[in-house]
Formats: sequence, structure tokens, C-alpha cells
Amino acid sequence: MSLDRIDRRILRHLQRDGRLTNADLAKQVHVSPATCHRRTQRLFEEGYVRSVRAEIAPDRVERGTLVVVGVVLDRSTSQSFGAFEQAITRLPYVLDCHLVAGDFDYFLKIRVRDIADFSRLLGEQLIALPGVRQTRTFFVMKEVIDNAPLDF
Repeated sequence: MSLDRIDRRILRHLQRDGRLTNADLAKQVHVSPATCHRRTQRLFEEGYVRSVRAEIAPDRVERGTLVVVGVVLDRSTSQSFGAFEQAITRLPYVLDCHLVAGDFDYFLKIRVRDIADFSRLLGEQLIALPGVRQTRTFFVMKEVIDNAPLDF
């Protein structure tokens, strides 16, 4: 299925506010509530919307320090990538993990309480992950754009 302009408007509004009622969403995209509900359901069923969730303020839950970590594995094989990926999913502090091309194999986005908290995580868990040869840590000084909505 391709997206028409109404589908795109629904998706844009849901990105901005996933708590919109169907009636409010229908008004904003200029369709009837029944049409809006049917289209929204289809967008979910066809995988255009992966989830709707609250965005938590990290500093309010003691996760105000954002860290980006570049990881280099000791081997570039599907087995070593698979073992690392399976293990990294068990670490609750890791928000994002991306396999990348270039000087690193993976980039991780991690939220922790503070530098000491990250130091413990690095020493006890990250460097012990399967295949990790090297890490490089970047402490984020200022979040300029974080989790921006998709533009389509």
C-alpha cells in the first residue's frame, strides 16, 4: 500500500502527539472519525506505526547523562556480530545500538545517572560483551536534536 496525503497527515499528527483521541485526530486531518479510525488501524496493522509510547524526561528518572559509545569487535564475522547483538539487548541502559560502516562496528546510545555510573557499566558490562576489542566514549555535552519526528 502506498500512503496518500491523508495517511501522511495522520502519521505526522501521531508523531507529534500519540495521545490524540480519534475524534481530535479526525478533526485535524479533516476526515470523519470512522474514516480516521479505519485508516489509523490500517497504518498500525501494516507496520507504518511501530508503537505509541510516552517520552520520559531522563533527568527526572536519574538518567540525565547521555553517552555515545563506539565499539570495535575483534572479528568482523556474522557469528561475532550475532553474539554481540544478542548480548547487547540484555543491557537496559542501552537505548540504541546500530551496526555501522567505518572505523567502528557499532554505535551505542546509553543513558546513565552520571560519569561514575557509566564507568561502572563500562568496566563491568560493556567491555565484557562478546568480541569487544575496543570502545571509544563520547559524553554528550548538549542535546541539540533528540528523537526528532521523521520528515516524509
